[in-house]
Amino acid sequence: MDNINLVETFSEFKDFKNIDRETMMRILEEVFRHMIEKKYGTAENVDVIVNIDRGDLEIYRMLEIVEDGKLEDESTQIEYSKAIRIEPDFEVGEEVSEEIKMKDFGRREILTIRQNLIAKVQEYEKDNVYQKYKDRIGEIIAGEVYQVWKKEILVLDDEGIELLLPKSEQIPTDYYRKGDTIRAVVSKVDMRNNTPQIILSRVSPVFLERLFEQEVPEVYDGLITIKSIVRVPGERAKIAVESYDDRIDPVGACVGMKGSRIHGIVRELKNENIDVINYTSNSQLYIQRALSPAKITSITIDETTKKADVYMKPDQVSLAIGKGGFNIKLAGKLTGYEIDVYRDVESEIDDDVDIQEFSDEIDQWIIDALKAIGCDTARSVLNLDAAELLSRTDLEEETVNEVLRILKAEFE
Repeated sequence: MDNINLVETFSEFKDFKNIDRETMMRILEEVFRHMIEKKYGTAENVDVIVNIDRGDLEIYRMLEIVEDGKLEDESTQIEYSKAIRIEPDFEVGEEVSEEIKMKDFGRREILTIRQNLIAKVQEYEKDNVYQKYKDRIGEIIAGEVYQVWKKEILVLDDEGIELLLPKSEQIPTDYYRKGDTIRAVVSKVDMRNNTPQIILSRVSPVFLERLFEQEVPEVYDGLITIKSIVRVPGERAKIAVESYDDRIDPVGACVGMKGSRIHGIVRELKNENIDVINYTSNSQLYIQRALSPAKITSITIDETTKKADVYMKPDQVSLAIGKGGFNIKLAGKLTGYEIDVYRDVESEIDDDVDIQEFSDEIDQWIIDALKAIGCDTARSVLNLDAAELLSRTDLEEETVNEVLRILKAEFE
């Protein structure tokens, strides 16, 4: 096996691996130096010249010329009588350059060199992939779905590097087939059994944050700061934003004209409902905004236990809790408070109307008759049925029914 054929065989690795020319030369030199050191005892006096482009591999050993009979170390010295066979003008004390040819290595040594080269290339590749993706944690990666399994999806990036998207890191409504393009954030990079394992995620809050950076220039430029993100993947998300520039409306900028900016994010997240709210250090106002779209009546906060009791009209309670309880759950995570919602009975009383307010529709003498039995408000009259009103007043049945109709209409 001659020099050229051997190097051409080795250089095949360069075509299939992501290794640059300089690195490949370094690996080749390192492998041959190791073998020479093993064969001759030292490689300090050896020059290994590799040129992958030309397929050249030259190895030279520098030997000191000593007098005949005074040879002490064959790996670093050569006798004068042998040196002058290479070049007649050599003298004792000079150095002679001796070429080591591939035929000087045995077949077993050649196989060992090849195995070492394969191991070195694989080791470099794995370390290169690990370091590359270790620095890309938190970045969005686009790849092609190569294989779909029950518990995970195998994704290939544009360099053919294998990435994994576990089932637990997929949005529940995600569905992919081989060949589909997928976008996800690099969540974790580990070395398992000396092999890099790159884990992607589509459920991480970081994924949503990076999507906002891509769609909203003000977020990318730092004019708008994302303070907090909480998600129930595929269902609902809440994101608190803040701007230190009073001229910028952070919520409006994130949503865009007619929702133009946020629509792309919602589609990417499989129609996940995204609430964008203004961040504030005022706890009561923050909780109020976090419970949107529900409107609250009052809040009682216990800072010691981080609990908040929220009171609202009965028709707002279901909005505050949300479908599947996601709205109140996410509001609690976003604000850091344990939120309990209560129906505000007092608000119903506050909504009551003085009976005198209906004087334009109800005759005054009828109003006076109602006041005489203690019915000063509309709700106090409605709390009595027609039969009781007839028995407690001198009003006609037709008059009572008309009064009840007018008062009911006020609260419909």
